[in-house]
Amino acid sequence: MNLTARILIGMAAGVTIGLLIQQVDVAPDHWLNTFVVQGVFHVGGRIFIASLMVMVVPLVLVSIVCGASALSDGTSMGRLGIKTLGLYLATTALAITLALTCALVVGPGEGVEQAGPVAFEAPQAPPLEDVLINIFPTNPVAAMANGNMLQIIVFALLLGIAIARVGDAGARVRALFDDLNAVLMKLITMLVELAPYGVVCLMAKLFAEVGWEEILKLAKYFFTVVAGLVLHVSIIYPTLLVLLARVNPLTFFGKMREPMLVAFSTSSSGATLPVTLRTVERRLGVHNEVASFAIPLGATINMDGTAIMQGVATVFIAQFFGIDLTMSDYLMVILTATLASIGTAAVPGVGLVMLTMVLTQVGLPVEGIMLIIGVDRLLDMMRTAVNVAGDATVATVVARSEGLLDLDVLQNPQAGLAEKS
Repeated sequence: MNLTARILIGMAAGVTIGLLIQQVDVAPDHWLNTFVVQGVFHVGGRIFIASLMVMVVPLVLVSIVCGASALSDGTSMGRLGIKTLGLYLATTALAITLALTCALVVGPGEGVEQAGPVAFEAPQAPPLEDVLINIFPTNPVAAMANGNMLQIIVFALLLGIAIARVGDAGARVRALFDDLNAVLMKLITMLVELAPYGVVCLMAKLFAEVGWEEILKLAKYFFTVVAGLVLHVSIIYPTLLVLLARVNPLTFFGKMREPMLVAFSTSSSGATLPVTLRTVERRLGVHNEVASFAIPLGATINMDGTAIMQGVATVFIAQFFGIDLTMSDYLMVILTATLASIGTAAVPGVGLVMLTMVLTQVGLPVEGIMLIIGVDRLLDMMRTAVNVAGDATVATVVARSEGLLDLDVLQNPQAGLAEKS
């Protein structure tokens, strides 16, 4: 049985177990809740996520060094960076526009009753100048210890460019990094085999605790966000793949199913990054020079799914509080959400900070965030899968434009699978 089928079975088993536990309606101190939900499932899920997260920093460093050292021409590196960043900003702007359109048509905040007092303490967004300064590392070891992805990317790019320019010494160092990259890819393959068991734990804990009454109260909001996510994945990404990459979207999504399932289960683009990078290189045929830069950068700043949530949430909160937004307000939402996808990249809880910035920019009460927190965990799973699909789409488009897409690998359904046996 292939890995995708095992992950889907694990997901179904976890959801079923979680729903059965919720139906029992046990007390918080009951052994079923204490030992099974908060014990076995919580620990098992966290270990699975930790096993993926431990790979992120070494993989990003080694992979980007390999890619940058292969692109010794500085012009190529600059062109690749501009294309990648431009596409990420464009898809985020399209996502927020699509979300606002869906929300204005559906009206998710109309007729919703407030259940009780609303109180929410908004996290502080960092000043723009601090964000720009903090992109550049003063201590690369500290950046790696803290998981500051943008600083790691900048350091790895500089190191890779330097390796490419020092002749024989650089060739020896690059060979070492190539060997390290091969070892890390094999380690990822081994860890991914644990995915079905980790998915059971994550799904069981989530669905044992999820409050269905919150979903029913916010059904219009919930399904409007879901509709926006589905439309973005089924229209925007296939259009980019067909027009710019000249790639069959069915082939693309067929090969991306494993990273998207892992992203759905973990709700973390960062934790999924090793699986995404491995799939984009080994299954889609994107050369390391592009994948090693585009995928880590996308996991840090590309937030199409999050932007869709923000667009719908903005309209929902405005309608809930009876506040009319003008066309200039909606344009400001698009601009703020697009720029915030980069500006808040290094901040924990980035989606919440981004939404706070958007609401503040158009004069909406940030307390409205409290209204949607009850269903945000489920939506987070879906928007993370969209984010991961967006990362791979941009990497494929950029690779095709640079002549760095191996079409034989892309069109081979068995590519990247032999190493699993």
